[in-house]
Amino acid sequence: MRPSTERKIIRWVHIILSIPVVGYIYGPVATIPRAAFAVQWIFFPIIVLSGFWLWKGQWIKKRL
Repeated sequence: MRPSTERKIIRWVHIILSIPVVGYIYGPVATIPRAAFAVQWIFFPIIVLSGFWLWKGQWIKKRL
């Protein structure tokens, strides 16, 4: 896979999974137990890891 394609995919995953976090902060998602669990333990860690990969992915690839 080309690096530009990989970066586009990771960027879109990062953007799409950020939408439920906005709903958690500003909407009623925090009051729905299953949705709150998904945002806290599934979506948010993926967002953090994808953001970190977009930021430092080249450095990590070079080190490995």
